[in-house]
Amino acid sequence: MTSSDGRSTRWDEHRLSRRRELVDATLRAVREHGASVGMDGIAAAAGTSKTVFYRHFQDKQGLYAAVSARVDALILRDVMAAVGSPGSDLVEATGSPRDLIAAAIDSYLRLVERDPEVYRFVVGAPLLDHGPVADPASGVTHHVADQLESVIAQALEGSPQGAGAAGVWAHGLVGMVRAAADQWLRHPGEMSREELGEHLAALAWSGLGSAWQRPTTRRKDHR
Repeated sequence: MTSSDGRSTRWDEHRLSRRRELVDATLRAVREHGASVGMDGIAAAAGTSKTVFYRHFQDKQGLYAAVSARVDALILRDVMAAVGSPGSDLVEATGSPRDLIAAAIDSYLRLVERDPEVYRFVVGAPLLDHGPVADPASGVTHHVADQLESVIAQALEGSPQGAGAAGVWAHGLVGMVRAAADQWLRHPGEMSREELGEHLAALAWSGLGSAWQRPTTRRKDHR
């Protein structure tokens, strides 16, 4: 029984490793050939056949989901590195609440700038056959917004709006940045990442600034 369990564990590890390799190959193909690369180009980049991809991911939707999960993890890592974890001293970590918002926005835009074709692949999902109202990338943006919600809730605690408004702020902020990033990619060269980030931070802070809880400054008693 132990031997059987061992073989099963090794097989599971092999499948996970092979899936990671195939996702890596997909990302290489997207970077080399663009977001519209098809399964033939992806399989060629992996040095294998489409049949192997379908064996591990079932279909194109499964492969797209695995690539999106990889990109989702990268965005979450960068955003949370920029804003800190819930419960941490946000102002101490970022310098000011506005700096926190600007840092979160910039971390998102950095990935768009660094990997534009991968971003287009995830947001536009040209690999998939989906209707005009489908939003295959909604899971990625929702995950980012959910993480920001807990951070913003900490800052809004005690404000007139209350922490209950954090979800609205977080999802609105991520939606705004995503829409602006999409427009930015359609018009390359018109504005730098830094300029775009500053415009978005100013727009976001014009609303959040009125609700954000100001930290209480402790005065030292010099008597």
